[in-house]
Amino acid sequence: MESNDISRVALTVAPLQYWWPRQRLLDFYAEVADSAADTVVLGEVVCARRRELKHEDWMALARELRAAGKEVLLATPTLVMGEADLRLVRELAQQREFAIEAGDASALGVLVQCPEPSFALGPHLNIYSQEALREHAVLGATRWCAPAELALTAIGRINPAQAPVPGRDGPLATEVWAFGRLPLAFSARCFTARHHGLNKDNCDFRCRDDADGMTVRSGDGRDFLCLNGTQVQSAGVHALIERTDALAEAGIGRLRLAPCANGFGRVLEVFDALYRGALPLRDAHEALTELPLPGAMIDGFARARAGMDALRKETWA
Repeated sequence: MESNDISRVALTVAPLQYWWPRQRLLDFYAEVADSAADTVVLGEVVCARRRELKHEDWMALARELRAAGKEVLLATPTLVMGEADLRLVRELAQQREFAIEAGDASALGVLVQCPEPSFALGPHLNIYSQEALREHAVLGATRWCAPAELALTAIGRINPAQAPVPGRDGPLATEVWAFGRLPLAFSARCFTARHHGLNKDNCDFRCRDDADGMTVRSGDGRDFLCLNGTQVQSAGVHALIERTDALAEAGIGRLRLAPCANGFGRVLEVFDALYRGALPLRDAHEALTELPLPGAMIDGFARARAGMDALRKETWA
């Protein structure tokens, strides 16, 4: 099989993990439309109770982004918990305008029943071996976003640059989580509601008050985790500032950047310049440090270390 030639690192905007007001959300994607992003993944992936945009609204937004030159994928929920969630998955699967990113195994069960199934594999699917990736490729996968906790070396073994797993439309492309608070866990219980003494069905939509989630601190006052409705995230902001040749060696041709409340347009600019070779690693780090990010920058998982470990700048020499 031919090697997986990675001539350019593409940038993907991940689905918004937080609940922002409708107008703020639309303004955000208008900015993304004018950015260097290659791909945008749309949809509510954290909590089905968040309905600022309906299905028709997401479709209209997807068309606008496509008109702006972006590749658009529609994401299914990460945790399908009932018939209402399954109906949403089926509705997404039935449309033929845009490709689907499968968020969990329930979505795969629906998508494989479509004629000539073709879909992307989201980062929350349990794919931790080449055998598992091959099984999903047979089902119709075209690309794979690796789980956020996998090290670059592990990703390179699962989908090697010189012998990539064959997908439906050619070698399976690999994407890696490159920016944003790391999604660590999902639950049927709403952590934000519980924090406020509310139950999930009567949550008063309190997560709308936290544009980047709610930071949880340890007993000694250190930022530890982040609560975002039914989701637990890292308190730190994962930032993959790496040499392009190291990414190519691991077979990685796509970087996933998760939206944050402030400075995300600049984040896209920095990553675009960095991976075009127009910005040195240290300058990229300094540019991101100047932004009002919701947490300290970390990159431990990418280096096979504790996820909350700070960036190791000595590797940039």
